[in-house]
Amino acid sequence: MSHWANEYQVRLLNNVAIFITLAVAYNLINGVCGQLHLGPNAFITLGAYTAALLTMTPAEKTLNFLVIPLYWPLSQMTLPFPLALLAGGLVAAIFGLITGFPVFRVRGDYLAIVTLGFGEVVRALANNLQGLTNGPLGLKGLYPYTNLWWAWGVAVAAVAVVVALVNSSYGRAMQAIREDETAAKASGINTFRHLLGAYILSAFFFGVGGGLLAHLITTISPSLFSFFFTFNLLIIIVVGGLGSTTGAILAATFFTLAGEWLRVVEEPATILGHTIPGIPGMRMVILSLALLLVIIFRRRGLLGRYEFSWAGVSRLLRRASGSPASDSGA
Repeated sequence: MSHWANEYQVRLLNNVAIFITLAVAYNLINGVCGQLHLGPNAFITLGAYTAALLTMTPAEKTLNFLVIPLYWPLSQMTLPFPLALLAGGLVAAIFGLITGFPVFRVRGDYLAIVTLGFGEVVRALANNLQGLTNGPLGLKGLYPYTNLWWAWGVAVAAVAVVVALVNSSYGRAMQAIREDETAAKASGINTFRHLLGAYILSAFFFGVGGGLLAHLITTISPSLFSFFFTFNLLIIIVVGGLGSTTGAILAATFFTLAGEWLRVVEEPATILGHTIPGIPGMRMVILSLALLLVIIFRRRGLLGRYEFSWAGVSRLLRRASGSPASDSGA
């Protein structure tokens, strides 16, 4: 990779791939199913800690857990990275199954509050279960297993699975629930089963994405997985267009890159001889303003619910060239 990109560029590409995975998974439950879920940071936390603990050697665990030793048998277990990543996804999916039953007993604002509370509960547990997570000290010195192959391989798999699901009869039932849950239920759709399935699948990809993130940044702590993580993902899928997988991919790419480029506004600068101190958090203000502008001027997001298709590209090219459109519904 060093022949065509430096270390920083490779890291950015890895970040883009991980956020594509997370955004596509988040869009499945929020955009496709129309349920306001505010707890992806909980599942990302579970996946990150699971994958990290399972890839560390016993010696590395001893060095990290100086205050309270790590519980047995985790203290002696070490798995290859692919299995640890899969375990991270499965642990998150199991918690998705357990929490899905109470979560989908409510809807709307109540569902948002319940999932938000779950995210905070997991973060509080990560802070206090020192024998399992090392508390606020977090886990350091993780091996950087995440590379372009793993990050983009998972991203492509996540997109393929979600697109196939959305285009299936199962996915059309999810969209029917989004449009009118009462009508969907009256037509024979088991709304609880469909929503629970989407919730568990998205939790699985959140967990895998968390594992990839942990082994990209090599240091994790509970403060990393605050609600701001969920807020970033919410910005991405709203700006991209709720319900559009293509929009989620484009917005995840743009916001990940823009988040890095905007670091310059947080650094001190000298303009016309005057030194302006850096303002920490300014890039989040700019990204939030971008969200406000999109909501004001394009309420359905940049792509609405449109998806990429070669027929659509062909139509655009015909319009650009001035050729008469021979639309046949494609």
